[in-house]
Formats: sequence, C-alpha cells, structure tokens
Amino acid sequence: MFPLFLNLFSVAVTAGYEEKKKTQEVKYDISIFKRGDLLEAPRTLFTHFGIYLGNNRVAHLIPDILPVFCSETKALQTIVTNNRLILGVIAKKASVRVDSVEDFAYGARIIVNEMDKVCSRPPFDGEEVARRAEKMLGSVAYSLLWYNCEHYVMYSRYGTNISFQTCQFCKAVRKIVCSKTTSLISLLVCLFIMLFLGSMSIFAILLTIFIPFNIWMAS
Repeated sequence: MFPLFLNLFSVAVTAGYEEKKKTQEVKYDISIFKRGDLLEAPRTLFTHFGIYLGNNRVAHLIPDILPVFCSETKALQTIVTNNRLILGVIAKKASVRVDSVEDFAYGARIIVNEMDKVCSRPPFDGEEVARRAEKMLGSVAYSLLWYNCEHYVMYSRYGTNISFQTCQFCKAVRKIVCSKTTSLISLLVCLFIMLFLGSMSIFAILLTIFIPFNIWMAS
C-alpha cells in the first residue's frame, strides 16, 4: 500500500513540474491590486482564495502533500500544483503561505474583491486585512468543509469564518441525500438486507423504519 502511495506521489510531483511550465506563461497586471485585496482564482474544480500583501505577494491557505514526505525549505517553497493540492486535501495537510501572484493563480484569471458584493459585513481597512492575513502564516489544521482557503480570507477581510463554496456544496448534498427518492431507496435497501440476512428482530425492524422515516421527514 505504501509503495503504491509513493508511486502516486511521484506521478503527482512529475506532473506538477510539467503544469508549472504552463502557468509561467500567464502574466498578470499586479498594478491593479492593492494591499488587502481579496483575490479569487477559479481552478479546475473549485475557486482558490488569497489576500494580496503587495509587491507581487499573496497569502493563501493551501493544502499540500509535500510536507508529509519532505522538510527541505527550498522544495516546499515551489509552486503547489493541483495534484499536490488534492493529495494534501486527502491528508489534511495545509499551511498559510506567501506566493507570487502567478503561483497563486496557477494560470487562472483573477477576480478582485468580488466577496464585497455578497458578504453582509463591510471589509476591514486594507492594511488591517493584510495584517490579519500575515498573522496566521504557517501550518494550520485543514478541513475541506470547516476550514479551507475561503474561511481564511473571509476571516482576514471581514472577521467572519464562512465559506460560500462549502454552503453550496452542503446544500447540493442535502438535496440529494434528503430527498423522497432517497428515502424510498433506503427503505427498499433496508428491507432487502433484512430479508437477505433473515433477521426479523425488533432491532432490525426499527432500523428499517427509522432510517427511511428520518430521511423522509428531512426531505
């Protein structure tokens, strides 16, 4: 199992170096960014967030698998590719780090301060935003749903821990899981398992009723 994981890691790193060459070709006009700006960069499956610190530097919370296998500072400072990021999400290994605008965006277009239109709280002064973002540099406890890059920038700029991406994801999952169709399917599955195992105990019957009923009521 471990050799297989190492092979996957090796493939991810190799692919990452190839992807880096592509991202280096994209140029950004950093003159339009101000210290404390909230930057959004739509990546493959999600939008990545960061806080602009000035002088072509962006502070952002990003998962990375590399620290699990390597402690060399120079290697850790290289651009975090999509493959390294995804493996970092699985390993729950992340840090708040400072990268160039190019490395942060990873070839994607950059949207500036779009959250100001949807957040109910006014943003802090740009200098205060940058100060809050810099204060949290270093390793952090990562959670895809409860503490990701969006939570980090929202706290830095608005003083609130919220992720609109997470909220949309949870709503989508709720629609799928807590539906009448799922309730009926769960009832059929429970009945099939109970009959297949030949278990007609009170406990099995209660579970067969309880699970579909709760999903039905939540739908």
